[in-house]
Amino acid sequence: MAVLNVILFVSVNYNKIMAENQYTEDNIRSLDWKEHIRLRPGMYIGKLGDGAAADDGIYILVKEVVDNCIDEFVMGNGKRVDIKVKDGKVTVRDYGRGIPLGKVVEVVSKMNTGGKYDSKAFKKSVGLNGVGTKAVNALSSKFMLYSVRDGEKKEATFERGELVDEKGLVKTDEQNGTYVEFWPDEQIFKKYNFKAPYLIKMFWNYCYLNRGLAIYFNGEKFQSKDGLKDLLEDNMDGDPLYPIIHLEGEDIEVAFTHGKTYGEDYYSFVNGQHTTQGGTHQSAFRESIAKVIRDFYNKNYDASDIRQSIVAAIAVKVVEPVFESQTKTKLGSQEIEPGGQSMRSFINDFLKDKLDNYLHRNPEVAETIEKKIKQSERERKELTGIRKLARDRAKKSSLHNKKLRDCRIHFPDLKDERREETTLFITEGDSASGSITKSRDVNTQAVFSLRGKPLNCFGLTKKVVYENEEFNLIQAALDIEEDMDNLRYNKIVIATDADVDGMHIRLLLLTFFLRFFPDLVKRNHVYVLQTPLFRVRNKKKTIYCYSDEERRNAINELGKNPEITRFKGLGEISPDEFKHFIGEDIRLEPVILSKEASIDEILSYYMGKNTPERQDFIIDNLRVEKDLEDEIAKDKLEGNDEVEEIES
Repeated sequence: MAVLNVILFVSVNYNKIMAENQYTEDNIRSLDWKEHIRLRPGMYIGKLGDGAAADDGIYILVKEVVDNCIDEFVMGNGKRVDIKVKDGKVTVRDYGRGIPLGKVVEVVSKMNTGGKYDSKAFKKSVGLNGVGTKAVNALSSKFMLYSVRDGEKKEATFERGELVDEKGLVKTDEQNGTYVEFWPDEQIFKKYNFKAPYLIKMFWNYCYLNRGLAIYFNGEKFQSKDGLKDLLEDNMDGDPLYPIIHLEGEDIEVAFTHGKTYGEDYYSFVNGQHTTQGGTHQSAFRESIAKVIRDFYNKNYDASDIRQSIVAAIAVKVVEPVFESQTKTKLGSQEIEPGGQSMRSFINDFLKDKLDNYLHRNPEVAETIEKKIKQSERERKELTGIRKLARDRAKKSSLHNKKLRDCRIHFPDLKDERREETTLFITEGDSASGSITKSRDVNTQAVFSLRGKPLNCFGLTKKVVYENEEFNLIQAALDIEEDMDNLRYNKIVIATDADVDGMHIRLLLLTFFLRFFPDLVKRNHVYVLQTPLFRVRNKKKTIYCYSDEERRNAINELGKNPEITRFKGLGEISPDEFKHFIGEDIRLEPVILSKEASIDEILSYYMGKNTPERQDFIIDNLRVEKDLEDEIAKDKLEGNDEVEEIES
């Protein structure tokens, strides 16, 4: 009888499963253009995000609109672009030819419609697929545009891609061009916030690549006179070893020098697009510059010694470029134009001619470069033995001490959007790492546990990276010893306690990254984990608060006598709670270097010998901590007496 019941159970469930998995005409759906974009936004703008990362979707929306303005400038129409970003609203106004008035609605709402399909008009355009502004339209809660051409104006308004208002032609005195305003949809970009440094960097890049273009962002003017030379001067940390070498040719511009920091630093562009992940043009430049310099000196220098401490920018123009994604962050084109010269030979021929001539005409620069190469060669050979011992020690320590709880997939190995999610949390102590380890996504989140405070490495040489166990193991976990492109995690998140010791450890780690691997910060890979300072709850609701203002708002919302818990140590937050803080609602504060920032000056101020200025800074921040304690005491006096303080 039991067997019969089992057979009947299996039979009934099998029939149920088959019924639920029928594949009929009813299963086939046809999505219109806006539904498809909203259902699969990653196909059009990459990842979503809330604005904490430079490649989050809200910045791609801005870029897609501005790209059209740049294309107009490149075609010789309109030298100014006005951009405003305030309270989540973006407005962009160019002074080009303006969209043909009869096609204003279609170009932002009808797929496979746009001027960029006409290769005569946009031979080397930033974008070629005509999807950009349509994606902005579909992913905005409100999208309005108008076009002005020869005294006439056409305007249309959309909501989430749906046309809600279309005005007829009207006469106007406005200058020719196109105006767009939009609000990213909070249903898709939850709690988004534009960060000005990311936008400013984007707008400066447009100006470096388009000399003569003037961008006004919230009233501030950006303009470049010397292109990529200006880019390096504005972004280098400290003075170059020799004057920046600036070379130009048809469809190519190059600028480079050597600095005093470790590693290699590249800025690469294709048709005005900042290819943050490089691509065939950047790889060809790295290979070619080593080859040309070897040939010039007639010596077989190691490529790593030639490129050590190089800071370079390269911009190329390609006919119908092929990128690896819609966000165009990595060039895949093997040729400068379909069926034409290969990217490698094009860049090599250019450098062989221009750079070789430059070095012959500037022997003092050539001498400085060779001295730098020989210095890098000596340092590399001195570190060879130490590196081998360090690698062996790293393998042994990782195996036995389990400092690294790795994840299953890694940044350089993936081609889909999951690669952006790969994260390494660097924690202080086993208790904090234990809580995160139990709460994490084992597929994309790894945890590295520090033991005590790291060494203050300000003013030290790279030798310390291999001799110090903590630094050596962090470097091994990231796999960045040989090449930054091997980086195993897209995000490196410093997760320390919200107390004095935690802040100190955070500074020591940032000193390590800025001193030896500044590209990690410059490429927007380093973040600080924001965890709640307070938990405010009653029997019905729990609110996690990340600031004192949020705590006061939560108290007002929950009413009389809520329980208030103050968190200071990550290890005191239970794994069940931690899931809220490192999942979809994770709050990350990016570590951003401003355009004016000097790494040497920053590190000297915070990590060098004591100065009166730093003492004043510490005293001021101690007052902030004291004010916080006074606020809690005030809450107790006002009746919120159920305050529990949790300290690490």
